[in-house]
Amino acid sequence: MSKPTSLTYKTRNWADYNAALKRRGSLTIWFDPEMNWDAEPSGKRGRSRTFSDAAIQTCLTMKVLFGMALRQTTGFVESLLRLTGLDWVVPD
Repeated sequence: MSKPTSLTYKTRNWADYNAALKRRGSLTIWFDPEMNWDAEPSGKRGRSRTFSDAAIQTCLTMKVLFGMALRQTTGFVESLLRLTGLDWVVPD
């Protein structure tokens, strides 16, 4: 049984190819300033929640996406919020 030959592709537009490779490495993260980062009061007895589910989900998504530990994720999200000019406290 013979092995099928693989197709050979020849790139003719190197400028577009290089630009596409650069765009693959681009990272853009948006934080909506109107997002509810703080939790809404529940009205129940006991300590109220500090952060909204969206804030916690954002941090956990960053953790999984970049394969970081929780403390590294906290520092990463803090630096992102500082870069965007938001003075939100990060869940720890």
